[in-house]
Amino acid sequence: MRIALLSFEYPPETGFGGIGTYAWYQARALARLGHEVHVLAGATQQTLLRSSTHDSVTVHRYRAGGRVMKALQCLDKHRLGWTKNRLENGWCMHLALKELRRSFQYDLVEMPECGSEGLLINWLAHVKTVVKFHSPAQLIMPTYDARKADTRACSFVEKIGIRGADALTSCSRFLADEVRNKMGVRREVKVIANGIDLDLFEQAPQIDARARFGLPKDRLVILFTGRMEKRKGIHLCPEICETILKRHAVAFAFAGADPYCFMEKELLPRLKAQPLKGSVHYLGKVTLEEVGSCLRQSDIYFIPSLWENCPYSCLEAMAAGRAIVASDAGGLPELIEDGANGLLAKSEDSLAFVRQIERLLEDASLRDRLGYVARRTVEERYTDVRIAQQSLDHYRHALKL
Repeated sequence: MRIALLSFEYPPETGFGGIGTYAWYQARALARLGHEVHVLAGATQQTLLRSSTHDSVTVHRYRAGGRVMKALQCLDKHRLGWTKNRLENGWCMHLALKELRRSFQYDLVEMPECGSEGLLINWLAHVKTVVKFHSPAQLIMPTYDARKADTRACSFVEKIGIRGADALTSCSRFLADEVRNKMGVRREVKVIANGIDLDLFEQAPQIDARARFGLPKDRLVILFTGRMEKRKGIHLCPEICETILKRHAVAFAFAGADPYCFMEKELLPRLKAQPLKGSVHYLGKVTLEEVGSCLRQSDIYFIPSLWENCPYSCLEAMAAGRAIVASDAGGLPELIEDGANGLLAKSEDSLAFVRQIERLLEDASLRDRLGYVARRTVEERYTDVRIAQQSLDHYRHALKL
């Protein structure tokens, strides 16, 4: 089959978010299964359609100019930035795919709901389409400082694209239930998890992360990766860190973008004023190479998120064989079975995280066992080729290909 994956997010130009990571792994896995795969991605600047080939995947990037894009700029004045982003993306994807289809006939086109890639395509393109749910605006925007008007408008725009799709999938059972119960989606939503290429993950160049970021070599390191924002549970971390560092000579490391200056204004000043046995380190925004090295050279990985689907942060920590303490929110319990391949803590309960992290600090054999089983879980259930084959089977069944 000739398959197109649409995703504004796609490394390296347009970021390494979870949706882009999914498209990266899924495209390569589908190609290894013998299919012709094209990725239509976004661009940071206005550009004509430009193409390149990587690992047997053809990547096209496009960003429109013109009157429509100019007219949408007015939405910024009304603090409707999320809505503007979706409208821009939907328009650009429509124009780009229309041009691509002059040269290529696609058997199917898959896209995320978040980004509204299918806003126009799913109604006008006359091609078989699949929308995969990752993080709908209606469900995640309440955790951000966004206007209610922006949340309503953005959610409406996304729903237009969703309704026009021929088939729907979700990366977790939790999210499939959420879109049914909270978004009113009554159609079948097939659950197909995210997948990871273990060979590609392991072959990434390694660095001495402790030396590069000044992490102590003689202490256990507890790692957090991700954006420093409320949805990721970052507001719980001051109490978690303070309680543990007063009792244990360990190091906390935080890696990721800090768009709201949380580390500078809240966490670091609070901990600096306390008498602590251990230390906390903010690594800033890091590369994929650095993330992989940090994972392998840490001892415990924790995910205090308030809302997650099937996060690559967790899959990567599992692939690295880390002992994980994860929130019991969202789709995380579908990846982590408490006491078997990691530990779960009650969402929004800082002390629950403290208790579970301390269990791991005090029991090296437990850390080793959970990390080993976490790795085996990925090998058995979440490899990229396995997930790509599940997707192909569903494509053929749902779209009658």
